Amino acid sequence: MAATLLSSPPRVPQGGAARLSSRTARGLAVLAGSLVLAASAQIAVPGFPVPTTMQSLAVLAVGMALGSRLGAASVLLYLAEGASGLPMFANFTGSLAHLAGPTGGYLISFVPAAWLAGRLAESGWRRGLVRPFLVYGLGHVLILAMGAAWLAFFVGAPQALALGVMPFVLGSVVKSLLGAAAGQAVAPFIRG
Repeated sequence: MAATLLSSPPRVPQGGAARLSSRTARGLAVLAGSLVLAASAQIAVPGFPVPTTMQSLAVLAVGMALGSRLGAASVLLYLAEGASGLPMFANFTGSLAHLAGPTGGYLISFVPAAWLAGRLAESGWRRGLVRPFLVYGLGHVLILAMGAAWLAFFVGAPQALALGVMPFVLGSVVKSLLGAAAGQAVAPFIRG
């Protein structure tokens, strides 16, 4: 009997260990996504009242790579980290005031933008070059529209368009092209 116990492979309960491992992997992916967003916030070109950063590109890339739920969860974690005072936002800053200030609409728009990019990627829109470009483009339109709508409360609608949209259109197109091209390079490594 002792020989049987020693020679039998260990029994692993069905689901429990695998679920923990899968949950852990998803949690790590969400954490990694939030850290990518924090790093991208530090790559900035100064501007007033909203700096140009690589965040919108990173938000959409995280959504496309992780999918709608995990991509949006990464952004929510990033916003919670920054709002709690961790130096996650541009220029290594963080506070709840960032979400209530002029840039708050842009930051908050990252959640639906990541979800949208992830949902479209899950529907097959990460294949090719044109579809991912359109995903990034739609995501940027959503970010700029929500950000400008919020900014309008601070500076008025005409100024919000002039300061919060127009200066960023060309950069958004360039970032959309970069995202689509980068997606082609990493597509073989991403499921779906």
